[in-house]
Amino acid sequence: MYDIITIGSATRDVFLSSDKFIALKSKKFATGTGECMTLGSKIEIHELFLTTGGGATNTAATFGSLGLRTAVITRVGDDGPGKDVIEDLSRFGVSSHLVRLVKGGQTAYSTLLTMEGGERTALVYRGVSGEFTQRDIPLKALETAKWLYLTSLGGNVALAKKIISHAKKKNISIAWNPGSSELEAGLSVILPLVQMVDVLTINREEAQLLTKKKKLEEMFEILHTNGTVRVITDGTNGATAYRDGWSAHASTTNVKSISRTGAGDAFGSGFVAGLIKTQDIREALAVATLNAESVVQKHGAKHGILSTWPSKTQLKRILIT
Repeated sequence: MYDIITIGSATRDVFLSSDKFIALKSKKFATGTGECMTLGSKIEIHELFLTTGGGATNTAATFGSLGLRTAVITRVGDDGPGKDVIEDLSRFGVSSHLVRLVKGGQTAYSTLLTMEGGERTALVYRGVSGEFTQRDIPLKALETAKWLYLTSLGGNVALAKKIISHAKKKNISIAWNPGSSELEAGLSVILPLVQMVDVLTINREEAQLLTKKKKLEEMFEILHTNGTVRVITDGTNGATAYRDGWSAHASTTNVKSISRTGAGDAFGSGFVAGLIKTQDIREALAVATLNAESVVQKHGAKHGILSTWPSKTQLKRILIT
């Protein structure tokens, strides 16, 4: 019996860090700012890191490191990067027996161009991680877990519905951190699924786009169902958890960020690990914040993951109001 099974993508990540990558504000970019470099020249890379990523494996690494019996469901190719993903999971004590090895397939690959200060642009090739089907999700195997942690399925909302509905039917607790491709389906499609999950974690920008609201209390009112927990993160402004009219906010400690890649996965999995172990939302917020802050201080979504449960002294560093 597993404490938790994570579901979602797995990638091979390459981090390229250089002070030659600069931010340039322009309306030509969707976010209003572009990450730029000189065209036609050779750019000196100061640091290069090879690691693995993807929502399913990043979150599984946290759960495994914090002592939970963990397995992961994902898709990788039968290539070198796929083998690296599976080998990396073993470092965290995570079972890979539910990983689907796609013959002749290519494992997802990301190149992350990282500026000073940790902001980055990710060049993403989805590979076999972008092609989830029901045959990749053995529903019977899900019943071997007390919890499921569902991340992005590449926009396959119908498959997410089958997983969530099955978990609900079998009284398996489920946490969901939907990807942008799932959220793009809109509130009318997503809300019935949200109402079935025990824990929902999204960032403030995603919550605003989904609910068309700007105030946290209005977002929670739309997304909350009695007895469930909803968490909205807001970068360096911290995160707020809400359940049945009660809320708590965790402040950050403003640690210096080297790379923000994996911070969301670290927070979400740290929060759920805290809930599983303590059933205390305040402590779960503290664990989540410590895990995320540890991750952003290193390159790679897994390198900074907490290796042991935080001490009382460490937990007290996070202000919960």
